[in-house]
Amino acid sequence: MFIRPLDSQTGPSGSLLAIVSFDDSPPVLRCSGDEVRATQARRRRAFSRALVSRADVTVDLTDLAFADTSLMLDIAMLARRLRSSRAELRVRGAQPQVRQLIEHVGLHRLHGVRVEPLPVLA
Repeated sequence: MFIRPLDSQTGPSGSLLAIVSFDDSPPVLRCSGDEVRATQARRRRAFSRALVSRADVTVDLTDLAFADTSLMLDIAMLARRLRSSRAELRVRGAQPQVRQLIEHVGLHRLHGVRVEPLPVLA
C-alpha cells in the first residue's frame, strides 16, 4: 500500500486544498480548491479584509472545485455587510456544481448580490 504524503497543494483525495485570498485593488476575493466547514478558519483572514472594503467586491469562484453551505453563508454575510455600506457583491466563474449550490441556498436572490453567468463556449 502506497501512502502519498500531503503537501501544501493537495488534500487527502488529491484535490487542491482550499485557498481563499483577497486583493484590495480591485477588490477581489478568490476561492479555489475545496471549501468546506473544515477550511473555514483558513478563509477568515481574507474574508475579514473583504469585510472592510468600501467598494464593490467580486468573488471569483473560477478555480473552486467544491464548496459546501459554510462558504455560501460566509459569502452571504459579506454581501450583507457590503450592502450596509452601499456596496455590491458580484460572483463570477461559478462552476455548474457550485452554481447549483448558490441557487439552492438562495444566494443569487439576496439584495446587492449579482451572479454573473458562465460564458457560453462555442
